[in-house]
Amino acid sequence: MSHPPTTAALSCSRLSFSWPDGTPVLDELSVGFGPGRTGLIGRNGSGKSTLLKLLAGGLTPASGTVRAAGEVGYLPQDATLATDRRVDEVLGIARARAALHAIEAGDVREEHFAAVGDDWDVEERARATLDQLGLERVGLDRTTGEVSGGECVLLRLAALLVARPAVLLLDEPTNNLDLHARRRLYAAVAAWQGVLVVVSHDRELLERVDRIAELRDGGVTWYGGPYSLYEEAVAAEQEAAERMVRAAESDVRRQRRELAEAQVKLAKRKRYGDKQAANKVVPPIVAGGLKRAAQVSAGKHRAVHAQRLEQARERLDEAVEAVRDDDAIRVELPHTAVPPGRGVLLLRDLTLRHGGRLEGEFELRGPERVALVGRNGSGKSTLLRTVAGELEPVAGEVAVRVPHRFLPQRLDVLDDGLTVVENVARFAPGATPNRVRARLARFLFRGAAADRPAGTLSGGERFRATLAALLLAEPAPQLLMLDEPTNNLDLASVRSLTQALEAYEGALLVACHDEPFLEAIGVTRRLDMDRLTPPHNGG
Repeated sequence: MSHPPTTAALSCSRLSFSWPDGTPVLDELSVGFGPGRTGLIGRNGSGKSTLLKLLAGGLTPASGTVRAAGEVGYLPQDATLATDRRVDEVLGIARARAALHAIEAGDVREEHFAAVGDDWDVEERARATLDQLGLERVGLDRTTGEVSGGECVLLRLAALLVARPAVLLLDEPTNNLDLHARRRLYAAVAAWQGVLVVVSHDRELLERVDRIAELRDGGVTWYGGPYSLYEEAVAAEQEAAERMVRAAESDVRRQRRELAEAQVKLAKRKRYGDKQAANKVVPPIVAGGLKRAAQVSAGKHRAVHAQRLEQARERLDEAVEAVRDDDAIRVELPHTAVPPGRGVLLLRDLTLRHGGRLEGEFELRGPERVALVGRNGSGKSTLLRTVAGELEPVAGEVAVRVPHRFLPQRLDVLDDGLTVVENVARFAPGATPNRVRARLARFLFRGAAADRPAGTLSGGERFRATLAALLLAEPAPQLLMLDEPTNNLDLASVRSLTQALEAYEGALLVACHDEPFLEAIGVTRRLDMDRLTPPHNGG
């Protein structure tokens, strides 16, 4: 465990925030972030993204204050851009660039010099930043509608790098990025010289931070070094906490035993005294005095042992409290065995809406696990949406021969105005309310949490609710299509999802940039979307 930075460029004091329905997220949180790179981690729903929005000014706290020494740049989770905006507008240089071109053309009006200021190399810096992030083919005059979702994320980051804020806040920046783009982002993070706070479940990214700040139980605990050192520190803490529990449990047993033995001894002593008095071995007045003294002594003896037992129980409670009990989703997929060789999906001479063409036949049979791989913009999401029936192909055949479900990248399956329970019930109108709630409990929506509006859910919570809705739907899916399923999950929930998919007996079609995840779920084949002809910018 480490200490927080001694100097904070960005801090909050007694910060509180609740959702409109009254659900508390943060309660009088005080924390400061200093120079260097900080990885902010925590369980899904712990308030990480909410904290970044509060620090960036995107949300208004119920109480408390936020202070920043300089400009704060913020890259939100799942950032989107209006498709008609030019790249130079996104980068925030359109006005200065237009003025610069006017001056170069001979227009020397004062307003142009005011627009440029001291930033005469703004265009060169912008192009260099685009090159740094692998966006060298993206011209400053192009519109954002011509770039992929992953490239949009990099464009938003490029705008922040060009602006050079004092503090940079990144929320799950590697979501939707292919391996090539992730490496570019890793390099940009490693080169950042100011204050940087990143929320991420990406282990490789978290290996490039200087310290870890864990948001847990309403407070922040600091750990020095990258994520691997955090894991070592937590493992050591857990081992020590579990030793304390075992020792405290042993102490409770010993105190119970000693209390019982003391009570047996006192009972024997009482019977002996009663026998002596009955046999008139001692005078009655003396026997009475001895009896009263014995009762007082017995009472004190019992009180001492009872106090020791109570203290031992308190120590056990404290020891148990120190042991982490992080819930992870328990995904129990329906029995959906597909016999080997059974036809599940056939694609023939398929031309996707955005121009990509899959020549010949692609067939998925039996419980195969196929990964869609390729660069951002290669069409992975477009193909999944086409197979799911959300998009019509331009030409060719799509034949899905089994019940299927699609988990989209944008998680737009849920109705934000309905509660979690109501959303799930829409997909399984025949399920009883108790069955719906029982299913949701396995996805960590228990009690009042299941009655929250979907619009108030964090990214990870929204994923869990969407997955619950799809898997409870009827009929049970024999083909699952997943679009970047690990994007919004904490590491514990990724492990749980991996275990569930390992046990799944149906077919899988997965678009994912997370190589360790693909290996863990036992992918049997890969479809390289970069080989579609011609390449296009959809998906």
